[in-house]
Amino acid sequence: MRRRRTPLQKQIHNARNTRVSASNKRRPARTIVLLGIVIGIMLGVMAATGTWTPRLGLDLRGGTTITLTASNTEGTGPVSQTSLELARGIIQQRVDGLGVGESEVTTQGTEHIVVTVPNVQRDELVRLVGQTAKLSFRAVHAVDMTDAPQPTPSASPSGVPDALPTAPAPKKKNEKKPEADKPRPTAPASPAPKYDELLKYEPTNRDIADFGDFKCGDPFPLVSDQPLLACDKEGREKYLLGPELIPGSMVTDAAAGIPQGRVAWIVTLKFDDQGSNLFYDSTKYFAAQQDPKNRFAIVLDGKVISSPRVQNPIPGGSAEISGSFTQQSANELANVLKYGALPLAFEVSSVENVSAKLGGDQLRAGLIAGLIGLLLVLGYSFLYYRGLGIVVVGSLAVAAALTYCSMVLLGPAIGFALNLPGIAGVIVAIGITADSFIILFERVRDEVRDGRSLTSAIETGWIKARSTILVADMVSLLSAVVLFILA
Repeated sequence: MRRRRTPLQKQIHNARNTRVSASNKRRPARTIVLLGIVIGIMLGVMAATGTWTPRLGLDLRGGTTITLTASNTEGTGPVSQTSLELARGIIQQRVDGLGVGESEVTTQGTEHIVVTVPNVQRDELVRLVGQTAKLSFRAVHAVDMTDAPQPTPSASPSGVPDALPTAPAPKKKNEKKPEADKPRPTAPASPAPKYDELLKYEPTNRDIADFGDFKCGDPFPLVSDQPLLACDKEGREKYLLGPELIPGSMVTDAAAGIPQGRVAWIVTLKFDDQGSNLFYDSTKYFAAQQDPKNRFAIVLDGKVISSPRVQNPIPGGSAEISGSFTQQSANELANVLKYGALPLAFEVSSVENVSAKLGGDQLRAGLIAGLIGLLLVLGYSFLYYRGLGIVVVGSLAVAAALTYCSMVLLGPAIGFALNLPGIAGVIVAIGITADSFIILFERVRDEVRDGRSLTSAIETGWIKARSTILVADMVSLLSAVVLFILA
């Protein structure tokens, strides 16, 4: 049972309440004004950026999920977890280059990588993530036409100082003929003996015989220190290439664009210091050779994507890849070259497309559930706490405005995308907010029973309920942080 207060105790208690009320009477107004300013600023930023709706995740706007199975590029054996994680990081960088939010690249088991990207076409994503991007520069020893239909020849753009001058491929057979070694011009940096041997490699009779029998589509091992039989992307020409002279790992940057005065898309490359020296040394050697030995093949994943003739030595460590590029294909190639080659070979195991209509139905169901929960909370508040239910309505309105504006602004800022778990979290937040008011209102009712006025009871009740509410909010915040880190 509660002890009844004496008249003196009541006077002291009421005087204390008066001081508390006097000291805090301006704080609610300040808080409301501050919240109004914050919401106004957020709405102003949304208006300035023209963004009024949050980004939607894969489960709401549709997208593609691809499962890749890894295998070693050389030989057999188990897949290294280090290589798998490295490949995951490279694929993540490629996907991020698409500029879409909520992309996710994760490892699954010991040999699988799962790529999930919203609102991206299936074929584009499969090409991007599955391409090994094994880039190499090799000498051309022979070129031959295949049986594929030939395109109408077109004029070739003129070269630029820091790029490989390009020219159309020859339209007749080039038989391999023995040719005397020409004296090697001196270069700024003396190449290592192994590189010198690779640069002056002469195909064997077996290489020439294999080249004659080779057909586009035939498998051929891609070994860096061995000759290579390969075709161009269209399968119109086949090449007998020497060993790898410059690996793609020496490429430090790549970009797609249309040079001034030209109309075709190209991909420009930038080498590191070692690659720059090797590139200059190679182009100086090729410039002194006769066709087709004056051609420098750029090979990507076993396909010759360009084989320009070298007319002059090229210093500066820059090169260009030209061909029948579209804007999309040039950007895709620059993207994979910029972020490096995958250490593993990948096969697409499965491709799943998520329909945007399915996501829309789920979103509609989530919003209906949230609306029902909100109405139940408001009905309970007015039924049990009468006029204090207005406070609940106002608080939920402010919380809803802050939450919505935050979701909209975090999309462009950090790539936040709203998904179904996020909607569930917003619905749960309604209950958490209402629970805080229930704790406060119950304290207020206790104080009113003790004889306080409503204003005094609210002041004192808040002081007593504050610690409980803050502890509960901290637990929710810690849970959210843990989920954010683990996700």
